[in-house]
Amino acid sequence: MGIKVHGLPMSTNTARVTACLNEKEIDFQLVPVNLQTGAHKQEPFISLNPFGQLPAFEDGDLVLFESRAITKYLAKKYEETGPDLLGHKSLAESALVEVWLEVEAQQYNPSISPLVFEILIKPLLGGTTDPQAVEKHAEKLGKVLDVYEERLSKAKYLAGDNFTLADLHHLPYTFNLMSTPKATLITSRPHVLAWWEDISSRPAWKKTAEGMKYA
Repeated sequence: MGIKVHGLPMSTNTARVTACLNEKEIDFQLVPVNLQTGAHKQEPFISLNPFGQLPAFEDGDLVLFESRAITKYLAKKYEETGPDLLGHKSLAESALVEVWLEVEAQQYNPSISPLVFEILIKPLLGGTTDPQAVEKHAEKLGKVLDVYEERLSKAKYLAGDNFTLADLHHLPYTFNLMSTPKATLITSRPHVLAWWEDISSRPAWKKTAEGMKYA
């Protein structure tokens, strides 16, 4: 049956999964979900992800949702293929991977996602960007990135010397941010910028990013 990812290439959560698959060089089928017709809130999709959000994932009889859980599954199942995305050979590195996975989910994502929504997505939905909201979210993200700047002044990647899921999980939203005027939040911090230029130049991410274009 193979692996199926139900989602859209420009969806940040879908891209998080496909980026992991591309890092591991695993073949998969991307099954488009038509959001305009509400397909994500209807059968058969709703049986795959009861919350009606992208993506949903099938590996044979196994059905998963939540992109971060899916990437962990893939990193564990294919840990001997491609890069070691969980740092499983070192307990210390593995622990740091888990720390920065949590930081991405609990600190970075809640700061960057509303900023990207306000600047990029809201206008596509017929709304108008609120400059005050942009500045509020940018200030919050800036404080988070100050912590990243300090961390990345001491390590090449978030968990240490090696690229892991801790870095990969940041790729989709940061990619979108870099197409906005608030890219300065990244470019003004030299260690964060060096990290971003490194992880975003990986062939697996370049392949993933090809589909992340908004009409």
